[in-house]
Amino acid sequence: MNIILLSGGSGKRLWPLSNGIRSKQFIKIFKNSSGQYESMIQRIYRQIIDIYKDAEITITTSKSQVSAIYNQLGSNVNVCVEPCRMDTFPAITLAAAYLYDVKKVPASEAVVVCPVDPYVDSSYFSLLQKLEGLCLMENVNIALMGIEASYPSEKYGYIIPEDNNYISKVKAFKEKPDKETAENYIKNGALWNGGVFAAELGYLLDKAYELEKVRDYKDIYLKYSTFDKRSFDYAVLEKEKDIYVVRFSGEWKDLGTWNTFTEAVHETSIGNATLGRGCDNVHVINELDIPILCMGLQDIVVSASPDGILVSDKEQSSFIKPYVDKMDNIIMFAEKSWGSFKVLDVESESMVIKVTLKHGNRMNYHSHENRDEIWNVIKGQGKVIINDKERVVTTGDIVTIKAGCKHTVIADTELKMIEVQIGKDISVNDKIKFKL
Repeated sequence: MNIILLSGGSGKRLWPLSNGIRSKQFIKIFKNSSGQYESMIQRIYRQIIDIYKDAEITITTSKSQVSAIYNQLGSNVNVCVEPCRMDTFPAITLAAAYLYDVKKVPASEAVVVCPVDPYVDSSYFSLLQKLEGLCLMENVNIALMGIEASYPSEKYGYIIPEDNNYISKVKAFKEKPDKETAENYIKNGALWNGGVFAAELGYLLDKAYELEKVRDYKDIYLKYSTFDKRSFDYAVLEKEKDIYVVRFSGEWKDLGTWNTFTEAVHETSIGNATLGRGCDNVHVINELDIPILCMGLQDIVVSASPDGILVSDKEQSSFIKPYVDKMDNIIMFAEKSWGSFKVLDVESESMVIKVTLKHGNRMNYHSHENRDEIWNVIKGQGKVIINDKERVVTTGDIVTIKAGCKHTVIADTELKMIEVQIGKDISVNDKIKFKL
């Protein structure tokens, strides 16, 4: 089975745990069967592999998320990288061409497209095989999953089927309605559109040519920024006549806001947090090394990370994005392919960062023009290369790197360092990469 997972998101609706690099799908907040915390992307990837061990999974994402994907899923996962952030039609078009031209998937094979961030049970993935088979039938161009609506939501689009059968031809699509209209839709058998569908790869390539006059992967990649920024629903689904929907009645939650996110969390507190007397329907998620105490609170979410602290009524938390848009803070925590970093202190001409490298990993070989760096190894051992000269480092060692020097570090064990950056123009853009 060929599966495209769409990994997008700007990381603002679940601030402060999410940011420009760590979108909601990378937050480790759900316990697996081993008692370990995992993220949405780890959970959905594991659920697919549990059912379809030979599935070919490709994740389509922006450049800013690639390191986090490799960090959480390993370096062998297939990633199709968007040259710039766009909507779902360009993203799916790019992924389809990637499968055909790079992975050599035949045009006659089915492709299943899923978002990476719903909270679902295993029956959701069992249905993917039904979609795959249905889209290969005669007179079916797209097979769509329809979520049986549990309440008249104003946040989702609706699928209007021709009848109430398990599999039905789609009559129409309706955009996000008001509550009263949604109630009428549901009474007449309407389903939520969860963004899951299957189609032949050749069909997707034909749509790319029809709408953008391209189908070759390299051509699409080079012209990507010139494409219309439009959703796949608007560009294709709403205009397709030969489209069928399969009903899904299992567990499905769209964890797009703090309110819905906490509904899927089975613990009231994660991290160093205490809920005192009088607390009801309160969730606390604390990534900081300081305690949080809540007393006498009702229907509240509290979230703390290196990027900030949120204290909000759960219903009001849905309106967080405009406030986060106005913030202009640097990213204080991020997962990279080689490990992670956390900013500890920021001054006008200095920055202090805790860096953790995973065993066997290394940073890019690079230099900075406008800052010096001092590395203090606090745990583990490895090798530092400065201007092509290698030295072994271990706990307690201090390494000084002057501006302009090429440098990297290689972790022979898990390696933790305190990195002090000193300069008048400290910027993430001050980085020149070299081959080692």
